Amino acid sequence: MSEEFKERLRKYSEGSLPEAERAEMEQELEKLEIYQGYLDELMEREDDQSAQKAAWKSGWMAAQDGANPANKRPATSEKRIIRRGKWKARISNTMTVLSAFLAFTVISSIITAIYYSTGERGETYRDVISSAIAVSSPNTVVHLNSNAKTFFRMNYSGRLLKQVGSDQVDVGSYSTQMLFGLGGVGTYNWTDERTSRQFFTYPQDNQSQGIVDSEQWERLDKLPEGTVAEAYLSLDQLYSTDELLKKLEPLNVLPVWFAVDDGLSTDDVVVTSPLGFPYQPIWHAKDMTVQSATTEKRGWFGSVTSSSSSSPSVEAYGSSGLREQNFLDTLRLLGDYKLLSGNAGFFFDLDKSLSYIEKNGVQLYGVVVTGPVKELLGLQENAWISHIRIGEVRLWNWRD
Repeated sequence: MSEEFKERLRKYSEGSLPEAERAEMEQELEKLEIYQGYLDELMEREDDQSAQKAAWKSGWMAAQDGANPANKRPATSEKRIIRRGKWKARISNTMTVLSAFLAFTVISSIITAIYYSTGERGETYRDVISSAIAVSSPNTVVHLNSNAKTFFRMNYSGRLLKQVGSDQVDVGSYSTQMLFGLGGVGTYNWTDERTSRQFFTYPQDNQSQGIVDSEQWERLDKLPEGTVAEAYLSLDQLYSTDELLKKLEPLNVLPVWFAVDDGLSTDDVVVTSPLGFPYQPIWHAKDMTVQSATTEKRGWFGSVTSSSSSSPSVEAYGSSGLREQNFLDTLRLLGDYKLLSGNAGFFFDLDKSLSYIEKNGVQLYGVVVTGPVKELLGLQENAWISHIRIGEVRLWNWRD
């Protein structure tokens, strides 16, 4: 084997040969394996013929051994050499493939890390997914963890939480996998499937009067006094955010989510896929005010920047304009990532919903509240509450 051929083999194993030379080298290796296979076939034929000529060959080999013993070399020796060369070629090809696979794995991991960290893509995708869940699943938030994978993938997963009483309780899990900026359909695993089956009734020409929820009030009445619960309240008409907050302020309950008329999900009396916003606004990166920032050098070229920031202040039963603007900004963010947000939450048509709300304003037809069972029972006396659905129930954890 020439030194030039050895050098080409080395470069081929490292994956540094040009495309044309690599294809030529692979053809040569294939030819070598074909030659070796043909030689094996010839050797097998010789074995068959040797059985017929055993006597003559035995005498001839004896004569040769007597004349020149140094020239003796059994046929099995040639076979062994040929097969050894064949297996070496196969092992070399296998090692080449494995080396190429490992190199691609390392390179893809580096590219994946760079891609999701550049321009804070990873944080933006996390924000889009959690925001989509927050506006399409009443009283549900998720705190996502990210895990970068090889081959340009990123996994996001986290626990689904609901506000019940004064505590956030675990009601399930959520996970999704991304390939670059393309998110797969998210997977919800609810602890109790009834958690995701709650609904509101829309005040539409008094049609909702046919919906009787006395069973819900009876269920609430049978719950022990030392418990807290989550309640989905449907309203007798559309209210502005400010009007509804003023109605809720005297009550000893905590509002956690508001259902907004978007012209699409509210097309029927029973709204099973509402669109709305949480009582605590969903702050995004552009909403935050940086208070301080420090940069620490790491290694020769690296550095780590730490910063502290604050979100806008919100009045407990006020700041309606700020709340509504935050909701519209969230819908616009989700509209910029329709595929990703659509795979995380259920939306009829984000563009049409946003256009409808911008034109007609933020009008509320429902609210999710939580508090002591005794306080929730007292809501039956409020004429502006048309219907109720009871959600999660927990032991007493209320803090006035």
